Order: sequence, then C-alpha cells, then structure tokens
Amino acid sequence: MQSTVDFKKLAVTGVQALHPYQPGKPIEELERELGISNILKLASNENPLGASPNAQAAIAAALKTLELYPDGSGYQLKAAIADKFGLQSAQITLGNGSNDVLELIARAFLDNSRAAVFSEYAFAVYPIVIQAVGAELRVAKANPPEHDTMPYGHNLANIAAKITDNTRVVFIANPNNPTGTWLSKADLHAFLQRVPSDVIVVIDEAYTEYVNDPTFPNALAWLAEFPNLIVTRTFSKIYGLAGLRVGYAASGADIADMLNRVRQPFNVNSLALAAAQAALGDEAFLQQSVATNAAGLQQWFAACAENGWEYIPTVGNFITVNMKRPAAPLYDALLREGVIVRPIGGYGLPQHLRITIGTQAQNDRCIKALQKVLSA
Repeated sequence: MQSTVDFKKLAVTGVQALHPYQPGKPIEELERELGISNILKLASNENPLGASPNAQAAIAAALKTLELYPDGSGYQLKAAIADKFGLQSAQITLGNGSNDVLELIARAFLDNSRAAVFSEYAFAVYPIVIQAVGAELRVAKANPPEHDTMPYGHNLANIAAKITDNTRVVFIANPNNPTGTWLSKADLHAFLQRVPSDVIVVIDEAYTEYVNDPTFPNALAWLAEFPNLIVTRTFSKIYGLAGLRVGYAASGADIADMLNRVRQPFNVNSLALAAAQAALGDEAFLQQSVATNAAGLQQWFAACAENGWEYIPTVGNFITVNMKRPAAPLYDALLREGVIVRPIGGYGLPQHLRITIGTQAQNDRCIKALQKVLSA
C-alpha cells in the first residue's frame, strides 16, 4: 500500500533542503556496468600503499574479541594520540571518521538561531552538518581563479567578514579538499587572533601529514593559545584506514567535554581502535607514504607542464586539474578506460577533475588515459 504522507514535510527544515553526500563510484559497480576489470580508483584520496603492516597485524589480533563491545572511551587510542602530540587525553574526541567529529561539533554548538561560516569550494560535509541542525550557512568567497599565488583558495578576509554576533563556528580546511590549496602559518595565526573568543574555529587537517613546508602550520601547537580552537584529523588518508572510519578532534578539555556529551557510545569499533593505535606508531610506513606522494605530485606537475594542463596548487595527496571544458564527459570517458577520478561540479567547479595521487605506475596509467580521452 502506497503511503499518502509526504515524509519530506515531516523532516526538520534543514534536512528537507539537504542533498545527500555523493561518494565516488565503487570499483565493483563500475566492473558490472562496463564489463571491464583491472579498475584503477583515483577518486577518493586513499593511500595507494594500503594500510600499514602494523595496523593489519593489530586488526588480526582484535578479531579474537569481536563478541565484546569496544572501549567506549577509546582510552588507549586517546592516550597514544595525546602522547604523540604532547596533549592530554581529556583534549581528544574520537569519531567514526573525522566526518563524525564534524557532526558532533555542529550538534554541540549550532542550532537554528546560530550561524556557521566556511569557504567557497570547501569540503562538502561542512554545509551538510550545518544544515542538518538548522543553522544558517554563510559561504565566504574564495580567491578568484586568477589569484597570483593561491587560486580558488580560502580568503581569510572574506571569512572574517562573514562572522557576526550569532556566528558560533567557522570551518577551515588546511589543506583544503577538493582544491588542494592551503594557508600559511602566519596568515592562519593572524586570523585566529582576529576571531572573537566565543566563535569556535575548526581547522580540518585531514591531509596535514602529507605537507612538507616550513611555512605550513601545525594547528595542534596553538591549542593552548586559542581556547576556541578545534583541530580535526583522520586515519583515513595517509594512515590508509578509510575502510575502518576513525578520526579525532583535539581541543581544550572543556570543548572536548561538550563534544563527548553528544558522541554516541562505542562510535569507533574495536578493529578501528586497534588499527589506528598501531598505525599511529608506524613511522616507517608514514614516511614511505609521504615519499610516494611527493614523487607522485612531481610526476603530475611534470605531466601537466608537458601537456599544457592547468591545475590548482596543491600540497595534499590529490591534484585538481582544469579541463577547460565540461569535466563530466571526460569523467565518463575515463571510466571506460578503467580509471575512476572525481568530477567536482557539485563544488561549483564543473570543468575540474580531482585526481588522487597514486604510485608511479598508477599515475602513469591515469596520465595516459587522460591524454587519450582529451585527444578523442
């Protein structure tokens, strides 16, 4: 029997206007659709080296106790994170991926009487979590495409101008996804000094481990100076644990207390807790991942120069290329070559493709596939 109830009208106002996050196309789905194999996925900024051997061994050990609930407090992982970065366990909030932590922040500090600010071209989850709790979205214009040093990057002056009396949260991704752009230590620190103390600034550092630049900030070092600061990080990117979903926020203990009041018990599973703790201590794997990514970026920069492809400056584990034509048909053509990348028209960049940095062989295959579809 078909219902005559309009369930959309039953949903709260913010949810009614939401559009679900669109993940990249799974390998299995593409194989079924096109009848091809040997798919190369460079769409979701995953680590091409996989997960560290230490993390995999930790998962195997944790399999023996799946009948038990995970440690609801995440005591050991929080202690390991705190020890690594010179923090206290009380400053750490664990999440089912850093997306979960972003939602906790919205639930704890936003409602329909408050506003949140983020930049144009910023991570798609920010408007989702803001709108879901009914808060006002304020989008600051990013740098223009013709900007001399950081086209499409966050414009901190524009972000500051959007802060008013009812603003409670500002979201800043550094480096930013999907553009790869970044903010310097000096500029970001000066911005934090300008923000009112009752406005929480979230610095999303999902890709920070890939950056090797002395002018790039480590926002964790500023937590004592700015009580209104939250830094979010993830084990999904350089640590290669995207399939397990584990991330965290670091903040003052008083903010962490608020976040933990809305955090679901057991929001991080036992395998994720064990793997994250092991991965955190695997420095050799971390450095191998950094080196692989740095070499891959240089490979892509050279290919772009050789082919005349324009790209957005990046320090992440991906590169966003301006195709100078609608990118969706090129995305479809690459699918038929067995290569999955990410069109980002949903971010307001309909002529760009975001491409994850892979191994040398993976990058070479993608570059050749892109050359082929562009010449067709």
